[in-house]
Amino acid sequence: MNSSRPYIIRAIYEWIVDNDCTPHLLVDVETEGVEVPQAYVSDGQIVLNVSPTAVVGLDMGNEYIYFNGRFGGVATDITVPIRSILGIYARENGQGMVFDTVEEPDTPPDPPASRSRPSLKVVK
Repeated sequence: MNSSRPYIIRAIYEWIVDNDCTPHLLVDVETEGVEVPQAYVSDGQIVLNVSPTAVVGLDMGNEYIYFNGRFGGVATDITVPIRSILGIYARENGQGMVFDTVEEPDTPPDPPASRSRPSLKVVK
């Protein structure tokens, strides 16, 4: 089964924007694939303002979030793997969701070891 994290992130993002608040993402920058300006990283994390007025070309897919944002007045392409997102919340009131750092794998568990044939009896 696919991870529910990208769906939850999109839903909370929409809810925050619908309530005229500013959505922020808390990102673990040490996750492979994160592309953010390192000058804004603190303690291995970065907070990104992803409001519609702050970013251009926001693409919230199932594996990555891509957008162009401005940092110190410089337009910068940002790539954030979904697995690196630690939380999404509204700047104004802090409401949102924090995610576990370890996520369940997307692949199903191994099937159980082979079983013997079931023993069935004919009932008359």
